[in-house]
Amino acid sequence: MEALVMDPVITVGLDGSPESRSAALWAAQEARLRGCTLRMLHAWVLLSAAGEKTTAESDRDYWSKKIVDDAQREIHQLYPELPVTEELVAEDPGPALLAAAAESELLVLGSRGMGPIAAFFLGDIGLHVVAHTDTPVVLVRAQEDTADTAARAAPPSAVGDVVVGLNLQGPCDRLLEFAFTSAARRGATLHAVHAGKLPVQAYAPWGMDPDVVEDLSRDARKLLGDTLRPWREKFPGVEVKESVHLESPARVINRAAAGAGLLVMGRRHKHRTALGPRIGPVLQSALHHAPCPVAVAPHE
Repeated sequence: MEALVMDPVITVGLDGSPESRSAALWAAQEARLRGCTLRMLHAWVLLSAAGEKTTAESDRDYWSKKIVDDAQREIHQLYPELPVTEELVAEDPGPALLAAAAESELLVLGSRGMGPIAAFFLGDIGLHVVAHTDTPVVLVRAQEDTADTAARAAPPSAVGDVVVGLNLQGPCDRLLEFAFTSAARRGATLHAVHAGKLPVQAYAPWGMDPDVVEDLSRDARKLLGDTLRPWREKFPGVEVKESVHLESPARVINRAAAGAGLLVMGRRHKHRTALGPRIGPVLQSALHHAPCPVAVAPHE
């Protein structure tokens, strides 16, 4: 008996918000680039049991079905050849999304950005999923509505560089593979960014010691170049820019993300505490503040 081979899937989580609509559009573009099926998933713990009979007046699943059906119709208008599936899951969103991520090449979610309420929603579901899955997750901001269908359907290569943030404190092959592959698919430039705060020895009574700063910068540039070299050779068609900054990594990453088409960040599996997986402060800052879609690639 032959083993069942499933087509690769990109899953987008839908909740009816403008952010999830933008996430669905982004996920559809990505599915088209990758040749994947797009799965549209909505989870609500109070969905009717399978096979339960309801009338139109008593259908408590009405809004859940409408959320998914509306998104599916819009995607079909933009990408009529893209294979799309719909799935309603009677579970809390967190566990449902984690289960879906395990079956997917990529999970795409809407991101509400910063602010007290927005931070609560992102922390309640998005950050939980990002911290606990081994599947890359992309969080997408809401985009402005436009009547220009062609503009909304524009390929990702039209929206800027792929930026990857690197701390160079350990292996990051899975992160770099995701970043280079994303840039290659889009025909985009890859901007590799490394930043680190100056150590105490860089300071003198009169300010920063320029000799120490230059030595640190030179060493960091060499390490970044050495790290990228095998990936440049593997992806010769990808134009690569390299940047090294000796200042706050969070500030540098968010500045580099301005005008980018995609920001790629890593999450190391080893970042765990007694309470479970941890997301570092630089990644947290990017998820809350970066204006472009943010891809989080778990790696060693």
